[in-house]
Amino acid sequence: MAGKQQISRSKSRIILVALSLIGFSLLIFLSSLSPLRTPTTNLHLPTSHTSFVSSLEQFLTKTPSSPSLPDDTSTDVNKLDDATVFNSETYRLNSDPYYPLSLPLRVYVYNMPSKFTYDLLWLFRNTYRDTSNLTSNGSPVHRLIEQHSIDYWLWADLIAPESERLLKTVVRVHRQEDADLFYIPFFTTISFFLLEKQQCKALYREALKWITDQPAWKRSGGRDHIMPVHHPWSFKSVRRYVKKAIWLLPDMDSTGNWYKPGQVYLEKDLILPYVANVDFCDARCLSEINPKRSTLLFFRGRLKRNAGGKIRSKLVDQLSGSDGVIIEEGTSGEGGKEAAQNGMRKSIFCLNPAGDTPSSARLFDAIVSGCIPVIVSDELELPFEGILDYRKVMCIHIHGTPRKSLITC
Repeated sequence: MAGKQQISRSKSRIILVALSLIGFSLLIFLSSLSPLRTPTTNLHLPTSHTSFVSSLEQFLTKTPSSPSLPDDTSTDVNKLDDATVFNSETYRLNSDPYYPLSLPLRVYVYNMPSKFTYDLLWLFRNTYRDTSNLTSNGSPVHRLIEQHSIDYWLWADLIAPESERLLKTVVRVHRQEDADLFYIPFFTTISFFLLEKQQCKALYREALKWITDQPAWKRSGGRDHIMPVHHPWSFKSVRRYVKKAIWLLPDMDSTGNWYKPGQVYLEKDLILPYVANVDFCDARCLSEINPKRSTLLFFRGRLKRNAGGKIRSKLVDQLSGSDGVIIEEGTSGEGGKEAAQNGMRKSIFCLNPAGDTPSSARLFDAIVSGCIPVIVSDELELPFEGILDYRKVMCIHIHGTPRKSLITC
């Protein structure tokens, strides 16, 4: 019976996290419509910037390199024993008729050593102008980090002064025994891309030991811990040891190309959106450009990709030369960004085929450009797909597998 209650409580917490992060993820796209007040304390939430680079510059300038955050990392494991937790949750159950679906959600944010947090942010900040740093398929490394920077936006909000925070459905607590969930603020994507291979693996092992040594982790085995692994390569060498934690992912990738069987599944993990590469087109922008959309279907990006992205070359063969269709090979840098942004803003539909993984940041570029996405990806799980009605976004999702049909949304 106790086991069933624990499973039920775990699923309820997943639902709460999902509901909380839906609003926060959307605010990342829409924050330029409602600038925040300028913080006046030592820790600062990124203000109305929607650019990771400009926001990070402000954050690091106004935040000490290794601030003293109030926390209780050294909590005695006895405070988290079964009896203590049982008494705490029994009290909440009896005093709150909506528990465990009550809000706000209480989250404890680990105050990890700066080598796992601030040092990595400074490393990005000091090297992002180095455009010669490319992945094996030619993508700029720092651009990839930006589009997977949901871990930065979430953490910066969690540690900001309460009056300045966006995510109002989550309260940060400073005692482990008061927490519903525990957030691990390790920048796994930055470390993967900007550190040498062996240096990265060593840091991953250090982080793993630090995390699994925490009393709260030992008590639950990590089931109530949130771990950002928003790039499919991040934390790869050790993540089998944290597979019981709640992972923040870009997609589920049920093909098995990126995650081992049993590591990720929808009952445990959360899919969060990419951070858009292009500028947000607000209501005024849309009112100006919508009457001028003259292209029927637009795509700009790499025409040849691996794994599920092989569909791109087939689409090029079928669509190239068709009336009202523009398909272009993408280029990196500001010029490439401007060309993609202009193309999307002039188009009614934007083609969104799979990349190396089932998802692609291009979907969110289309959404913030007001261009209707045409999704071609068999295994794609959209962020919060079970809760958000993507028909309100207006998209066309084309599946090639027998188990799924054409979905017009």
